[in-house]
Amino acid sequence: MKTMNTELLKINEEVVELATEYVTEKVVGKTSFADCLHIAIATINHADFLVSWNFKHIVNVQRIRGYNSINIKKGYQQLEIRSPREFEKYEDK
Repeated sequence: MKTMNTELLKINEEVVELATEYVTEKVVGKTSFADCLHIAIATINHADFLVSWNFKHIVNVQRIRGYNSINIKKGYQQLEIRSPREFEKYEDK
């Protein structure tokens, strides 16, 4: 049996500042601020991946490039943003 570890991450001033930068640089609009918080909190906490079904505001090549260009500019690492389908296991029947 495989166990999973869960870590709860909190929104702090650093997260809000990075999320605000995504909006200021027009990666997404103000109405997508909650999405920006998800990306910022994953970035700041060095997540291996951010997995989402949100193809409009998160799992979108142009937006991913925008988020990561700001991450690099601010001294953070790039964030791997992927669809859950990329983590599906396929088995031969």
